[in-house]
Amino acid sequence: MLKEFKEFIQRGNVLDMAIGIVIGAAFGAVVKSFVQNILMPPIGLLLGGTDFQNLFIVLKEGATPGPYPTLKAAMEAGATVLAWGAWVNELVNFIIIAFAIFLVVKAVNNMRRKEEEAPSEPPPPPEEVVLLREIRDALKKQG
Repeated sequence: MLKEFKEFIQRGNVLDMAIGIVIGAAFGAVVKSFVQNILMPPIGLLLGGTDFQNLFIVLKEGATPGPYPTLKAAMEAGATVLAWGAWVNELVNFIIIAFAIFLVVKAVNNMRRKEEEAPSEPPPPPEEVVLLREIRDALKKQG
């Protein structure tokens, strides 16, 4: 059983998948940081200094009554909240990652199409055709 497992792990597609998962996780972290630290602050500033992470609706107050200045304060007080600002951040993360994956898949598909469209050498003519051409050329020389 250990030998089978070793053979399974050493297959190329398993290693490729593992590498893809690790790179994907790192890419997700980079995109999340980009959205939270680079993209959303200027958007929030344009919308009047809004911090999207702290946009929420209190559905039920917690042990300490509100108003709550931040989402974290509301959660610490035990309030039931609808954290729609955090959801907007995650939605932007998803759209950016989906678009990046779309671009990668599109590039790979274009490369595959170019490989398929590349003209290959025509197959050599059948032996009969070669022989007939030789006969034709010999007759031209005689006549």
